[in-house]
Amino acid sequence: MAEPEPPLSCDCFVSLPPGSQGDHVIFGKNSDCPRDEVQEVLYYPATSHPSGTMLECTYIQIPQAEHTHAVVLSRPPWLWGAEMGANDKGVCWSCCTTDSDIAAAGLTYSRGFCSMRADSAWGAVSVITGLLEQHGQGGPCREDPAPFSYHNSFLLVDRNEAWVLETAGKLWVAQKVTEGVKNISNALTIGTDISAEHTELRSVAQAQGWWSGEGEFCFNEVFKSENPPARMELAKKRHSGGTQLLQQHDGSVMAEVMMSILRDKPSGICMDSGGFRTTGSMVSILPRDPSLPCIHFLTATPDPSRSVFKPFIFSESVTPVSRVISPQYGPDDPVRKQPRFQSLVDRRHDLYKAHEGALQTMETNPVRVGGVRIKYGMLEGQCLTDISALLSGETPAEEELGDLFFDCVDTELKFYQ
Repeated sequence: MAEPEPPLSCDCFVSLPPGSQGDHVIFGKNSDCPRDEVQEVLYYPATSHPSGTMLECTYIQIPQAEHTHAVVLSRPPWLWGAEMGANDKGVCWSCCTTDSDIAAAGLTYSRGFCSMRADSAWGAVSVITGLLEQHGQGGPCREDPAPFSYHNSFLLVDRNEAWVLETAGKLWVAQKVTEGVKNISNALTIGTDISAEHTELRSVAQAQGWWSGEGEFCFNEVFKSENPPARMELAKKRHSGGTQLLQQHDGSVMAEVMMSILRDKPSGICMDSGGFRTTGSMVSILPRDPSLPCIHFLTATPDPSRSVFKPFIFSESVTPVSRVISPQYGPDDPVRKQPRFQSLVDRRHDLYKAHEGALQTMETNPVRVGGVRIKYGMLEGQCLTDISALLSGETPAEEELGDLFFDCVDTELKFYQ
């Protein structure tokens, strides 16, 4: 019997007090994608846009908001939006694939809604569901001419609460999380505990014959796919494993714990199977105290078990980091040409290429493996120590915070020379 295809997937986690150690919300995400897909890390400052401006997305144009917040994004460079990211209002977001028997025949982005517009996690729910209502969801989700699209679920987090948003076409449900731990992978998880929903959700379910209209309405039962692909069944097992990892640390989750969960290979959370692997990772610390900065750790490289989580902090002067930004191809990009995806281009940025070369060397040189891992640990450990001192008030916030991510990328690059 053929081995089931590994899921093109993601795992998203959040811990809110009392699940967290200290008065912090901790967010984490692994993005699991085709193994050669690059993720770049981009910073966009807050911007005001002229009325009537149109925004070029992956496949369509939509009206631009009059104002967008500053954001840091981790994304495959061929698409608009992001796999995961955060804005300067303390909102983090991430997405996962899901399956439903409603056709994903919308106009817009299979991967990468981007909440530049939201001031809170609930605001992000409102932004995304508004875009779904206007534009739907669909379109190829990878650089391949073979059609493959899906629906999305989201984990949206701020300093006070989290929202799980699960969709089927333009329909959706949302669940509010105010304490403890929660994770999503690639299966519908919201059952009867629904905090908000599309106004036509239940009437569509009745019209389709999926729900009688009597008794309790259970979203993940009503909208589940009758013939789910094998990859989704594997994802359910991985979701269960992620839940167990979170529950093992319930009450003591901090950034280091979340990083260890994202690095866990036995559970499949850190994926490396066949044509897929974890291609980018993110962990965020969102203090409940609004006077303290939010800290966002991003790898910009694949396989978090062999990558450095590097801290980013929003400030008045963020130093651009060109060495984690992929080459741009403009109108010659295969994603822009018709028909799309007829060729591939090199999207590797400088850090990705240096990291890739180091991993290849490490495969054949055990001494090199040990040396690089020691350096990884020292850099990441020093960053975590400095961040802890900052959040505890032992060291003052300084203007140099905007250089922190740049400095860590520069240091990591020197490891590989």
